Parts: sequence; C-alpha cells; structure tokens
Amino acid sequence: MRMINCFLAAAVCLGSAASAGASYTPDFDNGVDVRLAIQAAIESAASAGGLLPAVPAPQRTVWVSMEKSDVGALDGALFKRAPVAQNKRVAIYEFEPADLDSLADGMYRAFRRDPGYFAHDTLEAALEDLKAPPAPPSRAYTIDQGPRVAQLLALVKEEPIVAAISRLSSFKNRYYTSATGVDASKWLQQEWARFAANRPDISVAPFKHAAFAQESVILTMRGTTEPEKVIVIGGHLDCVAGYGDNPAPGADDNASGVAVTHEIIRTLVEGGFRPAKTIKFIAFAAEEVGLRGSGDVAAAFNKGNVAVEGMLNLDMANYKGSALDIYFVSDNTSAAQNAFLGRLLDTYTEYKWGSFKCGYGCSDHASWTKNGYAASLPFESLFNEHNPFIHKATDLLLQTGGRAEHAFKFARLGVAYAVELAK
Repeated sequence: MRMINCFLAAAVCLGSAASAGASYTPDFDNGVDVRLAIQAAIESAASAGGLLPAVPAPQRTVWVSMEKSDVGALDGALFKRAPVAQNKRVAIYEFEPADLDSLADGMYRAFRRDPGYFAHDTLEAALEDLKAPPAPPSRAYTIDQGPRVAQLLALVKEEPIVAAISRLSSFKNRYYTSATGVDASKWLQQEWARFAANRPDISVAPFKHAAFAQESVILTMRGTTEPEKVIVIGGHLDCVAGYGDNPAPGADDNASGVAVTHEIIRTLVEGGFRPAKTIKFIAFAAEEVGLRGSGDVAAAFNKGNVAVEGMLNLDMANYKGSALDIYFVSDNTSAAQNAFLGRLLDTYTEYKWGSFKCGYGCSDHASWTKNGYAASLPFESLFNEHNPFIHKATDLLLQTGGRAEHAFKFARLGVAYAVELAK
C-alpha cells in the first residue's frame, strides 16, 4: 500500500491540479478521496505520452486538410505540389510546420477566416478528414431549471471578464511556440487552480501536446450522479498578429472567449453549483495554425470513448459588429444544439439571435464535430461584420471602450447552457 501511495503521490505531483498551483493536496493517510487528482494526473500524463513531462521533438512535416475551392485564392508558392490525397471537396497537402504561419495568414487575408483548415501530426489523422463525420447521438434538449438558472445568472459580472481579457492581452503574444504563449497557458492554469480550493470535485490539469510547447488547460468539475457524461465549454488561448513572434494582444481573438469561459466557471463556483454530469472547461492551444490543440484534445476524447454530450465553443465574443446580440454558426455544428441555445436565450434573456455560415475548419467547434460530438459556436456578429482589428497589434480592449458588455451576454448564455445540459 505504501508503494502504491508513493506512486500516486508522484503522479499527482507530475500532472494534477497541484502542479498548476492549486491548494489541492491529497491526504492519503486519512482516506481523502483523491480520484480527481489522480484523474488530472492521468490526463496530463496521457496527453504527453507518459508520466514524465514531454519535450516537443522537432517536427519536419505536417499534413493539412482544406477545401479544394480555397486553394486558388492562396499564395501559389505554397501549392507548388500535388495533394497527397483528395476527394471531391477536401484536399490534403504536406507542409513544413513553418508554412502553417503563411497559410493561416493567407487564409485570413483571402477569406477573413481563421484558420480555415486542419493541421495534423500524421498522415493517418489527416486522411480521416476525407470521411464524412459521424453524426452525434440524438438526444432530447429540455429547459426546466428556471429557478437555479435565474439564481446563477444574477451572479454573472462584467468586471471579472474585463480583468481576464486585460491580463491575457498583456502578454507580448500568446503564439503557440513562443515563450509568452507558454507563459500565458501557465498563468491560466494557476488562475483556474484557485477554483479548486475547498472544492474537491474540481481539478485543473494541462493537456500536453507532442508537437509544440503551449499546453491546453482543462478544468474538470466532476458530476455528482453521472460523472461519465461530459459537457465541454471553452475556446482557444493562442493568438497571432500576422504570424510568428510579433506583438499580438488578441483581446477579442480570443482573450474574450477564454475570459467568458473563466466567468462561467467563477459564477458556477460562487453559486455553489454541482452538476450531475461532468463539465470540462478547456482553453485550447494552437487554434490559429490549424485547430491543432482542439484537434488533439477531441481526438483523445474520442479515442477514450468519452461520452461528450455537448460542446460550446467560445471564439470572439466582445465586439458587437451587427444588429443582433448573438449569432450561431450553422455549418459544421449541431442544428439541434444550436436550436437549444436559441431557446435558452429566448427563455432566460432578452437577447436577439441569428445565424450564418462560417466555412471549413473555421474554429475549434469543427474539431469536435468531426469526432462525432454535438458542437456549437455562438459568435459576436455576422461573419462579414466581425471585429476588424483581429490578427493585428491593435486587437486591444480599448477597441470596446475597455468594457466587456457584449461578452457578458455570452457568459450568461454559457451559464444557462451548463446548468440545463449538465443536470
């Protein structure tokens, strides 16, 4: 038994909430339930491929899947090669990792879509994109938690959203290979670990990626009665301005989505909410270069047969560029869950909503959709009216007057979604 305890303690030190700065320290001798700490350790270690922290190895090749119709509008120098494989809609190309920057920048300039493609570490994974994604399991969406939702919505505040956007946008950038991109992930792990204090059902762990240094961050709020069923809420942590190690505050794209996720967690914790199903709040690394972070995480969940009941992607939430309050992306998402989100807005808010199409691989929800999970993206505006400052050094909080009035709406939607889906 002593040997087992020593092993568990080592695993916890390597990968659990304690490593992210939480005060959660398992007391093995007094019989404290340490399942959550062990789970966090296993998630972190498994993502790295072992119990010791992984050092990303130099990567020579990535495989990119993208719509064939987009190729003609992009830099021809990038496509002086035949596709490795293709079907009627999608083509797969082999690139060097450094080419992803130019590809992402070209995609944004041509289509204002970021990134608009999937990047994979292996050809085998890329070839999966030639298949039709599996349909998510059908389910009934009910709305019957009115008193509890109303109680929690009253706790949602704008000020913590502003503070989180301000802090995240103070890093030089949050680029997926930069030192400050790594630092931003570490900071968020420490910040989210504070929520684990006095909540043994909450743990925080990094998800380590084999090909790059920036870690995704996962906060787990374990379900009380159906913990094997999982709800995912989150958005991407990284940001760019052009590409490379340039100054990139990324206040709207996507500090706003991470800040909204943070405020949903804070509200649920302050309100003493304990879900029946497990909720995993995730800040994804490396979205801007082919959805690489969410691609790794969603694939790991799929491989592990995790029963994800729904995924809410929060990507750009604080620039009100259109007449309505919230717009849902209608392609590569779940129509049933989108309708449910609209009903949540109609039931619990006065906000008006609409929809639009975003295109292939336009944000992290697409990683979950292609793995057979119901995913949705509520967005700040119509696609052609979104924040004109993103992917520039001018994507600053001052562009919204130093406020988070628009993002506040998304936090309220996220709280209602969490309560009604994780019941």
